[in-house]
Amino acid sequence: MLRDTGTQRPKLRRYEVSYLSPDGEVVQKRHIAPALPIFEDAFCAFTRGSLVETDRGPMAIEDLLPGDMVVTHDGEVQQVLWKGSLLLIPGQPDSRGRTHPLTRIMADTFGMQKPLSGVIAGPSARILATPVHLRHLAAGGQLLTPAHEFQDGMNVVETLPPTPVELFHLCLRRHSLIRIDGLQFETYHPGINALRMLGQSLRSLYLGLFAHIDSIGDFGPLLLPRAGDGEIDAITA
Repeated sequence: MLRDTGTQRPKLRRYEVSYLSPDGEVVQKRHIAPALPIFEDAFCAFTRGSLVETDRGPMAIEDLLPGDMVVTHDGEVQQVLWKGSLLLIPGQPDSRGRTHPLTRIMADTFGMQKPLSGVIAGPSARILATPVHLRHLAAGGQLLTPAHEFQDGMNVVETLPPTPVELFHLCLRRHSLIRIDGLQFETYHPGINALRMLGQSLRSLYLGLFAHIDSIGDFGPLLLPRAGDGEIDAITA
């Protein structure tokens, strides 16, 4: 179990959060928390300028606020409850030697206007699609796959900018797919086993990032199975 004691303390990172208060006001807060994958993944899906389909048309993710309505995969609209962002340098290794590569997806890679003009996805972005080498995991069904799994050196490529990049993620009332420049990306969900390896103090710190939930179960079920690290993060435990 990963505990927040001992000599190997992770680097700290600044996380920016905005959410809806009970009376409908947008509240903005800054958190200082460890630069651990479970924390960073909640903030690292979409780059500045990513165009999210809303009920008022495409909107840059940096302009989107809690309370705005986004169009989901089923044609319905859902309210944004939470938005997180952070600044990081993708090409700079952290204290554990990890970099945070972005994935550039060229226009029409997944079909006509998919994406429309090109997308740069963050390290935690997942797309509704299955690459050939992961079809054995999908078993003929649909799969949410990390964007980097599609890198082929031509239409989908890794990029490691040496300067700071602002990254974002969104929470809706339930795990959903939203359309960004013609591609369907998942909204944030930590996964069913996310907190299993965290000690109590880190668990509380993580949950404190999300004012709209009280426990991990409040994220609800996963919409679809997800690929990650060669395994399936299933809908049910």
